[in-house]
Amino acid sequence: MRRCAIYTRKSSEEGLEQNFNSLDAQREACEAFIASQKHEGWQVLSQPYDDGGFSGATMERPALQRLLLDDRRQDRRGGGL
Repeated sequence: MRRCAIYTRKSSEEGLEQNFNSLDAQREACEAFIASQKHEGWQVLSQPYDDGGFSGATMERPALQRLLLDDRRQDRRGGGL
């Protein structure tokens, strides 16, 4: 099984207050692709990693840091994201 984490990001906070925003659209597209690979054993993780309002010019993004930390924890347990 391949456990797949989804990370989404939008540089500005503009539009994030909408019921369906860019982060939702990114997540939906990723979920659809992962679902198309189900026959290969891909499975989406339910944990969201969303950074709304953070520039991609820096690694100092809370959800990205949480994703990287979670991946390191899984590696120690003999798995991975």
